[in-house]
Amino acid sequence: MKLQLTRLQRYYLYYTGSFLFFILTLAVLEQHGMPPRWIGYAFLFFTISMYAAIGIASRTSDVSEYYVAGRRVPAFFNGMATGADWMSAASFMGLAGTLYLSGFQGLAYVMGWTGGFVLVALLLAPYLRRFGQYTIPDFLGARYGGNTVRLVAVGAAILASFVYVVAQIYGIGVITSRFVSLQFEIGVFVGLAGILVCSFLGGMRAVTWTQVAQYVILIVAYVTPVAILSYNVTGIPVPQVVYGQVLQEVTQLENRLFDNPAEIEVRRLFRERADLYAEKIMQLPHSLIQEREHLSTEINRLKTTDTQMKDIVALERKRRDLPHDPDQARVSWEKAMFLAVDRSKVPVHHAEAFPGETPEEQLSQRINFLTLIFCLTVGTAALPHLLTRYYTTPTVSQARDSVFWSLLFILLLYMTAPAYAVFAKYEVLSHLAEIPIAKLPGWVAAWSKLGLVSIEDINRDGILQLAELSLNPDVIVLATPEIAGMPYVVSGLVAAGALAAALSTADGLLLTITSTLSHDVYYRIFRPDASTQFRLVISKSFLLIVAVLAATVAAQKPGTILSMVAWAFSIAGAAFFPALVLGIFWRRATRIGAITGMLVGTTLTLYYILRLEFDNFIWLGSIGWNIEPWFQVQSTSAGVFGILAGFVTIIAVSLLTEPYQAAEKFLMAIRGNRNGSDTSNYWQKTERLTISLLVFWLIVTFVMNWYARELNAIVIFGFPLGFYMGAQGILLIYLGTIWFYNRRMRHLDARFGIENE
Repeated sequence: MKLQLTRLQRYYLYYTGSFLFFILTLAVLEQHGMPPRWIGYAFLFFTISMYAAIGIASRTSDVSEYYVAGRRVPAFFNGMATGADWMSAASFMGLAGTLYLSGFQGLAYVMGWTGGFVLVALLLAPYLRRFGQYTIPDFLGARYGGNTVRLVAVGAAILASFVYVVAQIYGIGVITSRFVSLQFEIGVFVGLAGILVCSFLGGMRAVTWTQVAQYVILIVAYVTPVAILSYNVTGIPVPQVVYGQVLQEVTQLENRLFDNPAEIEVRRLFRERADLYAEKIMQLPHSLIQEREHLSTEINRLKTTDTQMKDIVALERKRRDLPHDPDQARVSWEKAMFLAVDRSKVPVHHAEAFPGETPEEQLSQRINFLTLIFCLTVGTAALPHLLTRYYTTPTVSQARDSVFWSLLFILLLYMTAPAYAVFAKYEVLSHLAEIPIAKLPGWVAAWSKLGLVSIEDINRDGILQLAELSLNPDVIVLATPEIAGMPYVVSGLVAAGALAAALSTADGLLLTITSTLSHDVYYRIFRPDASTQFRLVISKSFLLIVAVLAATVAAQKPGTILSMVAWAFSIAGAAFFPALVLGIFWRRATRIGAITGMLVGTTLTLYYILRLEFDNFIWLGSIGWNIEPWFQVQSTSAGVFGILAGFVTIIAVSLLTEPYQAAEKFLMAIRGNRNGSDTSNYWQKTERLTISLLVFWLIVTFVMNWYARELNAIVIFGFPLGFYMGAQGILLIYLGTIWFYNRRMRHLDARFGIENE
């Protein structure tokens, strides 16, 4: 039977072929002497030009098209756009890097970010699409009534989305500064221009079709280098299948290197450095005065000898860089002390689950692992820019199918990321460790200039030990082609993919922020009579303002990409998830309960993040308000407290207050009763199916992972079973769960006559 392609499918097929031809052309030109910088500029110009062309072609002045792409996006393409929207700079750049550094512990991000789509499919996407408006604050305002809950939702959406978009623009700055040799701050604003050309003229319509194009680029860019690595190492270019045997080789290399006498000596020296900093901190302010006097005395002594000027200049620079006062010294020296402590620790084996020298340490790791999965899962199901995508499909059934396609396209990257980390670690352990520092490859110096790689020969033997190498997790994916000695065109391709990932997510986030401001605040509250044209003018004005503000904050390099994203997930989960889920599944939830729960959850999450993470900033550290982690939970999992507090608060306050009178009609509509017929049986069956699959999801996600350390004793095809389930097995179960739910719901829809919604 002849395969029939739609016009849309043909367009993107031609686009994909053009992109692959472009890559091959650059590869040939590189062989004929094309400079690497020109290759970088070619990728930057080609990709942004394609995005701009799609954005301009998709321009619109229709409100429905601008906010929700006219609700005409097929499930397959919406899934692809959602995949690009979802796979941000954190996924593309940060995920494999975190897995490289953390091993098994990093799989919490893989399972959390994919497991959230199970909750989206079961609890939210169908009901949001059946509601059929534009934003998440719209939904909460209609469910609970009044503008107060809408304004609280707007504030939470802006806060979570802004933190998230700053991380994307920061990633753009890293990419452009390395591959086209722009200054970091300039690269940030160049990336900003790329964001605006995608979204300014066409809103969600332009962003959707641009994101489909960006998905093609980012997935090709992500899979290509690790497929080449896999072929070079194993002879098979399917890394997801064969990296188990490479993981076994990595484990053998770790066993040899970790116990090397030189490595042990280096770790001892870093421990001594940490102790020295601790002693200096204890003796402040006298230690700072003594340090400055000692350097001044040494400089004066060297000036009376034949010492080379460069040595004197180095000491003068060291004196000049000393903290100006005891508060700054405490902050600076504590940071240096913690870095030294980290380097002094015995490295963790890549596949080891919940590492620790004592049962207490192992329990702490286990708790943080599971709480991080919980926060990322719930945060995924509560991010406004993700949920808004399910407003864009033609029907409720297609919204459900769209979640399935979203996760399928996302798994192509997420099941590759653990393989990426293993192959990159194999290259570093086998070809970089224990070589003379004078013979280090050029990529080390190139990335060192950006502060993402650092080398310190602390034992002065001229040989690189693992503890002397520090890699920022954001550099692993970008540098892997250089680490493996691939042609520069592969590095340029990876940079283009990372740029596509950051731009696609930034577009969705900025559109979410500006939509909430222009639609939920300006139109819904202040100017309900505003014309369509003026509403779009206001939206585009907000887009420019927020974009410039986010770029300005990103230029300050506020943190690693993954940590900023984890905070955004905690904030979103605490603010929205309890109010959304209880608003759909519990009739008794009230307006005051929702407002109170959202405020309590968000405030508690922010409080915990600030108290743990930002005490080392001078403007906060001088207060001395640091706290110990509650139940050993780190700031990346801060949302666990806010989410639970949100649920408890909404339930408690709702039981004490009167429900919104119009809520009953609203609930009947989103649960499938639009024509006044009795659909209570349909809803009961839907509830039973939802609860059954939620219990199954809880067992697979949390019970199975609780025993991951024990499961690792079983090895299948080179994979420790606990590691394999976290890296691939559980992800496939998630996809199967959504497929089964969609299949059952199609049967229910047909049975009760609501399949054509």
